[in-house]
Amino acid sequence: QVQLVESGGGLVQAGGSLRLSCAASGRIFRINAMSWLRQAPGKKRELVATITSGGSTNYADSVKGRFTISRDNAENTVYLQMNSLKPEDTAVYYCAAEGWVGQGTQVTVSS
Repeated sequence: QVQLVESGGGLVQAGGSLRLSCAASGRIFRINAMSWLRQAPGKKRELVATITSGGSTNYADSVKGRFTISRDNAENTVYLQMNSLKPEDTAVYYCAAEGWVGQGTQVTVSS
């Protein structure tokens, strides 16, 4: 079993920044890809960004150029730096790895 604990969410004005963190623990030998997902009210959960153990990244078109995913393999931690936030970024953000998903952290962007 793997536990994923997110932190760093909150309320921010449009144009502001937040940094999310997710720490993985439990029965971990090696974590390959780690991802951030988000789900806005009334919408389906969507993939925001993914990073492999080698550092390759992929982003949703809606966040390219504004969000940066990174990870610390030694600490089994993944980060999401979110800049130039928009009201449409408001959602619950989830960390995912090895088929497990965390409880989520709320991000609210006010206009």
